[in-house]
Amino acid sequence: MSIARIGIVTVSDRASRGEYEDRGGPAILAYMQEVVTSPWEPVARVIADEQALIERTLIELVDVERCCLVVTTGGTGPARRDVPPEATEAVCEKMMPGFGELMRKVSLEKVPTAILSRQTAGIRGGALIVNLPGQPKAIGECLDAVFPAIPYCIDLIEGPFLTTNEARIKAFRPKK
Repeated sequence: MSIARIGIVTVSDRASRGEYEDRGGPAILAYMQEVVTSPWEPVARVIADEQALIERTLIELVDVERCCLVVTTGGTGPARRDVPPEATEAVCEKMMPGFGELMRKVSLEKVPTAILSRQTAGIRGGALIVNLPGQPKAIGECLDAVFPAIPYCIDLIEGPFLTTNEARIKAFRPKK
């Protein structure tokens, strides 16, 4: 059985310069450690909010590091430097708008400013790329909403078979 690789990308100018503690990447890592039960390994990056750099990082994680899933945190708001959604769209062959729609729906139940969030997801080759907000609490809420569909999405793009801790998150796969 091959070991799945999961990219974890924190997009933050301040964290990339060491001025701010990265809390988003560690929150994604902890989530994956709790939920994914099949063999996997993280491939983590902390980078500045620069579109060309984000694009290069996503391409490297998918095409070179062979990640089947890349999860980004940060930069999904309306600020001028918030560009991970644009970078994701630029490197993906297919966009998966349902991910962003569901994450915003769940977030809107918590805070009215969730309408400002631009989370999205897309497919590049054999990988799913998902953009999450930067707050650790929102990361967990958004992943709880979309993760049941992620293993099957990865099946459909011919990635590794991911299993989950069913006491925590039950992956949905249609009955054969």
